[in-house]
Amino acid sequence: MQQSKLKWQCRRGMRELDELLIAYVDDCYAAAAADEKAAFEALLTLPDPEIAAYLLKREEPDEAPIANVVQQILQHNSS
Repeated sequence: MQQSKLKWQCRRGMRELDELLIAYVDDCYAAAAADEKAAFEALLTLPDPEIAAYLLKREEPDEAPIANVVQQILQHNSS
């Protein structure tokens, strides 16, 4: 998927989510493996409250690929 389209999908209306997701697209998405890209795109299809719960560490995803990409996003944010 094109990065410009992904960045549009990253705009969730919650500043914290927008910043985390867009930073990942800008800095990591292009170099990510195909399975990580697919997991990120799957993450973006989830409802905003669910994404927020994952990225704000309130819940952990049940699906391993999504859990891995959430971890990548959070690690990128902490560096």
